[in-house]
Amino acid sequence: MSDREGLEAELKKLSARATQAKLDLHDLSEELPINWPSIMAVAQKAHDAFAELDCKRRQLKQQENS
Repeated sequence: MSDREGLEAELKKLSARATQAKLDLHDLSEELPINWPSIMAVAQKAHDAFAELDCKRRQLKQQENS
């Protein structure tokens, strides 16, 4: 497997994780005020997932431009 293929496979996994984190955050928002203490943890999970996804996308773009 090439570096590009490896990055693309990783991007696919990260995208799925970010999408799930987004859905978890959305579900939590619909349930408020129930489970309000978990807002920060769920939001941090979504933030981290999207930050990692963005980083990998930049790596792939940089690799394409090299």
